[in-house]
Amino acid sequence: MGITERKERERREMRELILSTAINLFVEQGYESVSMRNIAEVMEYSPATIYLYFKDKNELLYALSEEGFRKFFAYFQSLPPQEDPLKRLQELGRIYIRFALENPVYYDLMFIMRSPMESHHTGESWDLGMESHGILTSVVKECIEYGYFQQKDPDTVAFMVWSFVHGLVSFKIRDRMKMYENQDHEEFIYDALALFNNMLGSL
Repeated sequence: MGITERKERERREMRELILSTAINLFVEQGYESVSMRNIAEVMEYSPATIYLYFKDKNELLYALSEEGFRKFFAYFQSLPPQEDPLKRLQELGRIYIRFALENPVYYDLMFIMRSPMESHHTGESWDLGMESHGILTSVVKECIEYGYFQQKDPDTVAFMVWSFVHGLVSFKIRDRMKMYENQDHEEFIYDALALFNNMLGSL
């Protein structure tokens, strides 16, 4: 391995170490409580080293959200083949919820927190997010071609579906379900999705 390749590998490994340290601290202490200096202290490096890789905390959060989208896209690849596109759309909702419940920290970064998107607006791409959304939109288009939905604009239908499942998991992730103290919250979410899925067939 040449000097250039070795330096590139070391840089990649350091970046991955920063991200893994950051996500662990966010889980333990919350986003607001963790600073770039805290991350550097845990790694036993100077803060200046962290800033060589990320110009600020928002950029670091954006990088973590990209990692979340890579995981998210992998979940969507598990969508089983179904001849009926409506069944695929319904299953996509279950996969979405499963990802969110199994990866709440990443989900918060990807779809709830404002900070990562501040880095996006400075020129970073959001290709992984668009690819994931494209899977939803393509299944919705198939549903419309198959004869489902009076609304024929796939973007409108996709937005409706996304908004519903996002709302379900956001209540859970941001701890807004305490009024349902007699319910198993995860089961409650899937029950609500089942009702929504039944409604989809009649729209």
